[in-house]
Amino acid sequence: MRTIDAPDMKVTLLMVAEIAAALRMVAGEVDEGRVPVGEGYRIVRDAGLLTLLVPRSAGGGGLSYLDYTRVLETLATGDAATALGYNMHNVAIGGLCESARRELPPKAEAFRNWVFEEVVNHGRMFASATSEVGAGAKLTGVKATYRRTGDGFVLNGRKSFVSLAGIADYYITTARREESSAVDEVSHFVVAKDDAGVSFEGLWDGSALNGTATAAMTLSDVRVGADRLFLGVEGMSLFKLVREPHWMVSGYMGAYLGVAESILRHTTDLVGADTRKRDSAVVRADVGRMVVEVAATRALVHEAARLVDERKGSVDANSAVHAAKYYVGELVSRLAHTAVRICGSSALRKSNPLERLLREAAFCAVMPAKPDECLEYVGKASLGFNMFDSTTIEW
Repeated sequence: MRTIDAPDMKVTLLMVAEIAAALRMVAGEVDEGRVPVGEGYRIVRDAGLLTLLVPRSAGGGGLSYLDYTRVLETLATGDAATALGYNMHNVAIGGLCESARRELPPKAEAFRNWVFEEVVNHGRMFASATSEVGAGAKLTGVKATYRRTGDGFVLNGRKSFVSLAGIADYYITTARREESSAVDEVSHFVVAKDDAGVSFEGLWDGSALNGTATAAMTLSDVRVGADRLFLGVEGMSLFKLVREPHWMVSGYMGAYLGVAESILRHTTDLVGADTRKRDSAVVRADVGRMVVEVAATRALVHEAARLVDERKGSVDANSAVHAAKYYVGELVSRLAHTAVRICGSSALRKSNPLERLLREAAFCAVMPAKPDECLEYVGKASLGFNMFDSTTIEW
């Protein structure tokens, strides 16, 4: 494992493009089960990408949110599954990285320093374990519980769709205080994969994204010390999410923008190699439309990420994030249909990487926030609703 020294962004993206090329070579084999699901994550870990968001003062790359989005976009052109799993690592630590210049209370400061130490000096990988059956990633539906003990907490519950299952070293997981139904009692804790009572089962075997290494995680009387409470504060989870939802939403916009760019690239390669299609005015117009739509969506995504950097937590930034997530999902769906229409049956051959991309495109609609939730957020914000009231947003 190596670390990234904080080079300029052009150098970083060139490095990530090389990593994406390596991922592209194994993506199909991982998806079909011929190569272990952890191979993509091994490549990412060995390349030192785990430290890119960690502030420079702590030994990381100190990337801005826009630069991180561009990294995720580039990585996904190689393999969407690995990019999405890598995003889960950054979802887990992103808020801490953004707080680097903020003075925190002693317990919170110790927690933040510990996380940075684990990532930078020990190469540890984190993941997010929030989703549950029936509630998805919505904190208001969390059924996992915790209770206080003399020296820490005991957690019980079951999480679904945990990416990096059994691969990440630590999992940031949500739980509500026992015998409490109040949404403001939801807290985040760090559990290690080898903590007693932590187990994984039921590896995801869906139509795509098998390389995410997604499974259910069970917490059975898992004991964690007081130092494993996120930032040392109980009941802050929903408060934080309502004000700064970008880590739960917009990582997907970068990854699926990379999927869109890959679909476009494979389509143009196929058309360029077929004289009959290349000489068709109709096909050229279709390709031109795809190019314009990808460019427009890229501008929307990058603008949303820039707003997060400049006005993190503002209604404008949060609305832009939801708008971009919605539009990327619509884009990849349209591109998938257009690619099949233009390329014909060759696009659906298992030997064609485009076939895997078409399957992966469909999953953007089920990643949080879902299309209707994105539109409702933007609509409420435009109509003057209080977007910092937890009852306004269905999280």
